[in-house]
Amino acid sequence: MPHPPPRPIEIAARGSLRGRVAVPGDKSISHRALMLAGLAVGESRIEGLLEGEDVLATAAAMRAMGATVEGADDGTWRVWGVGIGGLLQPAQALDMGNSGTSTRLLAGLVASHPITATFTGDASLSKRPMARVIEPLSLMGADITASPGGRLPMMVRGLCPAVPIEYTLPVASAQVKSAILLAGLNTPGVTRVIEPVTTRDHSERMLAGFGAAVTVEASNRGRIVSITGEAELKPQHIVVPGDPSSAAFWAVAGSIVPGSEVTIANVGLNPTRAGLFEALRMMGADIAEVDPRSVGGEPVADLVVRHAPLRAIEAPPDLAPSMIDEYPVLFVAAAFATGRTVARGAHELRVKESDRIAAMAAALGACGVAVEEFEDGLAITGTGGEPIPGGATIASLLDHRIAMAMAVAGLHARAPITIDDATPVATSYPGFFATLDGLTECA
Repeated sequence: MPHPPPRPIEIAARGSLRGRVAVPGDKSISHRALMLAGLAVGESRIEGLLEGEDVLATAAAMRAMGATVEGADDGTWRVWGVGIGGLLQPAQALDMGNSGTSTRLLAGLVASHPITATFTGDASLSKRPMARVIEPLSLMGADITASPGGRLPMMVRGLCPAVPIEYTLPVASAQVKSAILLAGLNTPGVTRVIEPVTTRDHSERMLAGFGAAVTVEASNRGRIVSITGEAELKPQHIVVPGDPSSAAFWAVAGSIVPGSEVTIANVGLNPTRAGLFEALRMMGADIAEVDPRSVGGEPVADLVVRHAPLRAIEAPPDLAPSMIDEYPVLFVAAAFATGRTVARGAHELRVKESDRIAAMAAALGACGVAVEEFEDGLAITGTGGEPIPGGATIASLLDHRIAMAMAVAGLHARAPITIDDATPVATSYPGFFATLDGLTECA
């Protein structure tokens, strides 16, 4: 998928942010909803699906493998699945665009079906390592040929019946866990994943909701997730909560810009995803949960965020798995805190859409923030609430979260910050800049 021409955007301080926003549907849940609905027998309905480029890549791939996937003007998606074991050979390569989640999880689905699929992606995705899923899926019997370095393009030849395995995750990764569990759906017997460090559990929750035989237990080796294969998935009506990773940008923006008060509606607060809000509260952020409720088995609430002075913390490394995608905007919050914030334990940031540790160190440093880089994170000396100098052009490196995090930083900078390319934001939050304009117009 060729990347569109760069679209630079300049972000300048524009006063307080005030108003109510609804963030896009949770990206992780949206991917999984499409995949499992595509394997169920019958019609599933999905409301609130994130219609960003990453999720649309998953939708296109499921269509290519036989599922009927239709969106409607009212935002409701309908999926008619092919049943477990019913995936068809795609006629051409599956273009994953920028989506690592689509690639790794769909590789798991293909691995236990008697089909072959080739996965391709854009320049950013083609640099990301796939060895972490290649290893366990190969143990299950899939024949996988990747490009040098375990990267895309990658061909997966599934085996049916595949071989059930017990696999201990060498790195905390919900994508690897999910790929194995999805492969286990069409594998006779019991497939087990042991995670020494708990990762986001959307796959387990949704698999159980669709009727798969999933068990979760604690052990001295870690959390053990088991799935019994060859079950029949039942169609579901899914309501996707708002993405906490998207809400994170407004939580930080409301916290750092004086006079701000922002309500973020319908935010998913799964404890395996809410680490950023916990870290912000440790820093002194004023974040209230209003109308807590459960939607489709996921905890949800509205968040009311008011400006508050932030103080430096040492972010607990055990929070890392629950806020791994939010580190870039946490680094931005630290830039406005009083004192020196240390946020480590995030090795995974090196192999995201970009090397997010190096990218954020460069971006904040160019804007006049004192930054020290470690292999697994950053130490940032904040301004004590004063604006950062700004005035730099930031390389987003085709990474949506770098672009959005530095846009938030520009809201409290002395000189405007230019993002070299805003187009990657469409992968997860197509309406981000329009929402930003709305919050400042309401102030």
